[in-house]
Amino acid sequence: MRNLKLLKSLCNAELSHSAGSPLCVAVRSDTDSLLLASEFSIIEFDPRTGQVVNDVSLTEEGYMPDDGSGKLVGIQELAELESVCVATATGDVILYNLTTNEVECVGSVESGLTSMSWSPDEELVALTTGQQTVIMMTKEFEPITEVGIHQDDFGEGKFITVGWGKKETQFHGSEGKQAAQKKMLVQPAMAWDDRRPRVSWRGDGQLFAVSAVCPQTGARRVRVWSREGVLQATSESLNGLEQALCWRPSGSLIACTQRHPNKHSVVFMEKNGLLHGDFTLPCSRDQAKVKELLWNSDSTVLLVWLEDVHSGADGHIMQLWAVGNYHWYLKQSLAFGRDPQRAPACVHWDPQRPLRLHVVTRGWASLTYDWGWATDRSTGLDASDNANVAVIDGDKILVTTFRQGVVPPPMCSYELQLTSPVNLVTFLCQTQKSNHLAAMTADGQISVFGPGRSPSSPHAPSSNHTCLIWSFFQSLSFKLWFERVDWTDFSGCPMNFPVPCVQMALCTVSEEVGDRLFRSGYGNNMLGLVCVCQLASNVSSFVVHEDFLLVTTHAHTCRCLLLGTLTALGSDGGQNDETLRRVERGSKIVTVVTQDTRLILQMPRGNLETVHHRALVLAQLRKQLDCLKFRDAFECMRKLRINLNFMYDHNPKVFLENVETFITQLNSINHINLFLTELREEDTTGTMYPRPLNVPGPSPMTRAKKLDVVCDAFRHTMESMDPDKYCLSILTSHVKKTVPELEIALQKVHDLRGKTGVVGAEEALKYLLFLVNVNDLYDHSLGTYDFDLVLMVAEKSQKDPKEYLPFLNKLKTLEPNYQRYSIDKHLKRYSKALLHLSKCGEEHFPEALGLVREQKLFSEALELYPAHSPHYKALSCAYAEHLVAQQQPEQAGLLLWRCGEPGRALQAFVSASSWRHALCVAQQVPLPPDQLSLLARDMAGNVEHSCVCVCVCVCVSGSKDCEEAISALIKGAVWEEALRLVKGAPMSHLYFVFPAFASHTSFLENNTALFGRHRNRLSVVLELKEKARLDMLDEDGPDCPDAELYSEASSVMSNSKHSSSISRISSRSSKNRRKAERKKWSLKEGSPLEDVALLHALADIIGTVDKIRGGLHSLLKALVLFQYDRLAQKLQLAYEEALLMMEAAIPEVWSDGGPPSQTPVTGPDSTANSITASLQNQARPTSLPLPGQCSSSRASAESPYPWR
Repeated sequence: MRNLKLLKSLCNAELSHSAGSPLCVAVRSDTDSLLLASEFSIIEFDPRTGQVVNDVSLTEEGYMPDDGSGKLVGIQELAELESVCVATATGDVILYNLTTNEVECVGSVESGLTSMSWSPDEELVALTTGQQTVIMMTKEFEPITEVGIHQDDFGEGKFITVGWGKKETQFHGSEGKQAAQKKMLVQPAMAWDDRRPRVSWRGDGQLFAVSAVCPQTGARRVRVWSREGVLQATSESLNGLEQALCWRPSGSLIACTQRHPNKHSVVFMEKNGLLHGDFTLPCSRDQAKVKELLWNSDSTVLLVWLEDVHSGADGHIMQLWAVGNYHWYLKQSLAFGRDPQRAPACVHWDPQRPLRLHVVTRGWASLTYDWGWATDRSTGLDASDNANVAVIDGDKILVTTFRQGVVPPPMCSYELQLTSPVNLVTFLCQTQKSNHLAAMTADGQISVFGPGRSPSSPHAPSSNHTCLIWSFFQSLSFKLWFERVDWTDFSGCPMNFPVPCVQMALCTVSEEVGDRLFRSGYGNNMLGLVCVCQLASNVSSFVVHEDFLLVTTHAHTCRCLLLGTLTALGSDGGQNDETLRRVERGSKIVTVVTQDTRLILQMPRGNLETVHHRALVLAQLRKQLDCLKFRDAFECMRKLRINLNFMYDHNPKVFLENVETFITQLNSINHINLFLTELREEDTTGTMYPRPLNVPGPSPMTRAKKLDVVCDAFRHTMESMDPDKYCLSILTSHVKKTVPELEIALQKVHDLRGKTGVVGAEEALKYLLFLVNVNDLYDHSLGTYDFDLVLMVAEKSQKDPKEYLPFLNKLKTLEPNYQRYSIDKHLKRYSKALLHLSKCGEEHFPEALGLVREQKLFSEALELYPAHSPHYKALSCAYAEHLVAQQQPEQAGLLLWRCGEPGRALQAFVSASSWRHALCVAQQVPLPPDQLSLLARDMAGNVEHSCVCVCVCVCVSGSKDCEEAISALIKGAVWEEALRLVKGAPMSHLYFVFPAFASHTSFLENNTALFGRHRNRLSVVLELKEKARLDMLDEDGPDCPDAELYSEASSVMSNSKHSSSISRISSRSSKNRRKAERKKWSLKEGSPLEDVALLHALADIIGTVDKIRGGLHSLLKALVLFQYDRLAQKLQLAYEEALLMMEAAIPEVWSDGGPPSQTPVTGPDSTANSITASLQNQARPTSLPLPGQCSSSRASAESPYPWR
């Protein structure tokens, strides 16, 4: 539904002094200049500057006669050769070099030439001769073949038939069988036909068509030839076929013209010669002749060049036709008047710009027209605008009002008939009158149309204006005039687009840029806002709609952008980006219905589609919800399948404050129920429909469940309004809560029995069954212990009465508490079942104990019985057995101890190694002294390696064996506690401190030596790997991609066995994976990951040395106490030297600062850099102070020396 709008026209009369008349024209692609040929010369003319670039005479070279009687039959620019090729009627093929201005005759045909046509790729040329032959030549003018034009054979594409559907066997109606024997007489070509062959190539250059007059019949026939000069097909004999011929560049159809007895048509042929569609020219059969048919380069426009055969008519007319939805529209009509000098001599479409047309008149005037596609739509801003779209179709304007309905073209809502072909149409841009339109016809007349009025008197505008503008004066009258508009910005500077814009629209941007008006337009696939930014470069159409700019792109998307936050169109948005919508390939915007969400798109084939863009829909919904128009919003969301949660999520606070308004506006139980059933916890404004940047969010709500808040608000409101009317909705609010309140809903249904109201119990129960699974509802009704309600639900279910009636009858015979216990146990509500069973008496306690053991309800059961009852003791013992089975013996011992089972409690404490509880219970039993001593020794042996201090307490408290206790404390380096016991035992100081001193000294010496060896080996390994990396760089060059794999301390990738082992252990647990990775870190010299293993070994040594800091500090204080200062100083110095050596090695080994505080992330793909990066947070070990060095920064413990 687009029209051709003239962007600009350029007229040049600088060639009026040229001799002769223009015979043919071509366009030079690199300079956009025109190549004209006449009887005397070849001229290169630049229409933009009006200057003649080149002018070479053909008469001086002897290729054309001096008297002007020579004729040219074709001209072609050869871009690769930088030359122009022309062919003369006498048979010469002339090549004119545009660079050197040399003219050369590259070939000659004695019989003369009648036409020349080059293939689109300029690789082949087809020449038709005076002997009715076709000569095929290469671009080097090497002959390929020469064949006769008139062939008796149909061609290689001859149809295969078995005789079915022959004319002789068809029904001929009233004409009878004699019609089958009639032979159609083919009429000869028209008298004005020049009898010259016409040649036209298909766009891909694989086929070309030749239209020539048949010598036998005198009528024209079209033959299709291959690139190799082989005949493919011949058209059927057609009466009235004319000379015009043009193959559509897209390759689908061959255009010709044909005179019928009652009309003049443009007909289309397929490549097999059969007719395929036509359209009728708006002239009578004998009124005009068609001189030429020309397709533009993108096959969207067909030019028909008509010449009136009557002397008193307008003369030459050029019509531009376009097709949409299988209908041909006359979009533009150019009349050149009766002046012979203004009559067109040659016409040519620009090969680079599809909608640029070059016309050269007989008087050597050059005319250049630039058109663009535009949709003429009304631009009203209120509901009175009918969303009109006007389509030009010759002397008619087809108007479609999209507010009332979508009418697919070529149909329309109504037609406006004019007296002449229409070239321009526009709508009035004024509120309440946007349905008025004006049209300008080819003869310069303007007609104005409005609702309920006849066309106004036409008048002709002056010729020096370029833009049609509406303006209103007074209250009822209005004027039209043409005016050249100079656009300026707010500072008065002129604003210009880099290219002419086919479509422009005025819009107001946000206040942030000063509420200034800018014009937006697109041309050559570019959309921009002047003085703001270029939005996109791949725009196919756009429209401004209220606060939005809608754009379709060549990426087959439709973007809807807020004018207040315009930014450049980037990549596709996320999954829930409301501004982006995928559309069909080639879709273009027709219009948008004002104050609505309907966006009309036209597909490439011409059909229309109505879509509701998500951004427009959500913007309208936000406005309606802000205005509390809940019913309009609800209807829109139902129709367009918008999640109903959006009504609440948009502004929860306002919604909850206006629940009564919501219910009143909807006034429909079904709609309220639909809303409640659609509720879910998800916030749709954060997931499905995210808020635009300029839309503020609502104030935060409480953290209560959304379902519970909304359902409670609706239930309270409906109960206060009319509980009988909204009974079903109240039931819905109970069912839809986070934890469905089915029992309450069932009770309300039960209360309806026997009442007369809007909703009965039967209807309410049926509705509940619709919301809830019948089996679940049956179980919940049974859980109410109301058998009448259970029977009512069971009757509506598919259950067999033989199954549930005996069960219900059996339950009715039971004692109430035991009845409820049976029901709860049947429903697997074991906690409630235990509660009811505990009330059934002593005889049911074994059953209760079995239920507790089976369902592990020990905690609940202990709360139901008195603390000192036998039942409580039995449950405690059962609970203790369960805890022992769950590997929790200490808790089991506590339970047994408090319920009066000390013997069993002692066993539990001993198995848990809980020495304090065990000794307390043992004294309570009580145990004999020998058994108590044996128990203490056994427990000391079990726990001394984990807690030496505990072990000592066991020994002292239980067995009174001080030597054994002191020995355990020394092993654990708990020197203070050992000193306390030494004072009460006759032991030597040497026995006390020397073993510990020797152990720590040996430990430090071994770890220091090992650290030094690993450090030296690491430097050697890193040096070897650096050398290997440099060798690799020398071999592969500095740009070797593998060089990145070698860091300054990286390891070579492991071999194939390591990679295969990774795949084998990929499914193992993380612990096993780490264990398997550590196995690869071998300290064996030459192993692939030796550097990684060395780094880990060094880090482990530092951590191990640091761990003895506390024990060493206690030992130093003990040595000082027993006056072994020299030993203490020696040990202190050894530890300090070890720490200083390790601290000095840290910058060398770990360039990032230090070893890790936890196990680093390592593996076969790790490098030393990645490992050391994970090690850098490890706390550095600190040294102990020597006498006089207590203030050292490395000291981590208090000095044991009192004098410092």
